[in-house]
Amino acid sequence: MGLMDKLRGELVDIIEWIDDSHSALAWRFPRYNNEIKNGAKLIVREGQEAVFVHTGKLADRFGPGIYELTTENLPIMATLQGWQHGFNSPFRSEVYFINTRPVTDFRWGTANPVTVRDPDFKMVQLRANGLCIVRVVDPAIFLREVIGTDSRVNIDEIGELLRRVITLAFSDMIMETKLGVIDLQGKQVELSDKLRSFVAERVDDEYGLGIDSITMNISLPDEITNAMTRGVAKGVEASGWANNVGDMQRYQQATAAEAMVTAAGNPGGGAMGDMMAAGMGAAMGAQMAGQAAGSLGGQPAGSPPPLPGGKTFHIAVNNQQQGPFTIDQLRASGQVTPQTLVWTAGMPAWAAASSVPELAPLFAATPPPLPPTAPPQAPPATPAE
Repeated sequence: MGLMDKLRGELVDIIEWIDDSHSALAWRFPRYNNEIKNGAKLIVREGQEAVFVHTGKLADRFGPGIYELTTENLPIMATLQGWQHGFNSPFRSEVYFINTRPVTDFRWGTANPVTVRDPDFKMVQLRANGLCIVRVVDPAIFLREVIGTDSRVNIDEIGELLRRVITLAFSDMIMETKLGVIDLQGKQVELSDKLRSFVAERVDDEYGLGIDSITMNISLPDEITNAMTRGVAKGVEASGWANNVGDMQRYQQATAAEAMVTAAGNPGGGAMGDMMAAGMGAAMGAQMAGQAAGSLGGQPAGSPPPLPGGKTFHIAVNNQQQGPFTIDQLRASGQVTPQTLVWTAGMPAWAAASSVPELAPLFAATPPPLPPTAPPQAPPATPAE
């Protein structure tokens, strides 16, 4: 530093910060030995606040405006430096400019998926991302907790801190709402403001930051998204379900039908598995067709109505509910025993198949096989004459 630079640094006349980066949150005004001339001019622009720091202690603060630095408008500084009768020589102080304008392009995202308990899909791992509008609302706290002795602080330098806070707040919010993943994805706009509150209360008194708004985009695992797409597609052409992705009943029906088709193609599934696959596929198709017809106000084209009085039964196989099946399907399988638990509309509870009058003929005693037929006897020989 040359002599003229040193002299100019000792006798600072104008203190100001002109910033066009849109990402800087704080900047320390540079001076030689931190000396400021008596009567120097301080210019604080809109969206800024100037903070004086003397020997590590927070002193006077100035909002937007133009100030002449004298004893009268530096009361805290005068106390810290013991100015009883004013000052005529340069004084030492650090001057920090704090950007109080909102930073509108801060992007956040969950580095790791957040596990959610869902009533339909059990345990699901979600990811989320979005935009956050953040600003400095308390320069004193921000100076103590974030700036420290740095000469400049950008939004990128606290980005990792903010992302950790937002991710933890997102996880806590999901746990509090206790919503399923489909409802979460359908209420993203509503939940964004709730997330903003969760984040704001964790950064205001801690770091002097404020959160103006947060946008949130929840991403479901590819497996669930693909399954939902397949489930909805099965009923889209008949009933106009394309815009109602959240219908879990259709998704479950389509998934069950797909599973039955897969089981039917398994050569090791056995006769009962093949029968169940065929029966459930037919029943599921009839049920979905019936629902489609109901939504359209009539029977689907080319589909006959169900037989009147036909009764179907649900059965319990390996502690799992299967069905409904007609009596003919149960008879054809040959796998339903008298002890198999069954249920149909009108029954108060599950009961053994042998106790249901409609199924009793399935277990009627089978007559023994006929005895073997005796070979025909040869006619007696004619006696010789």
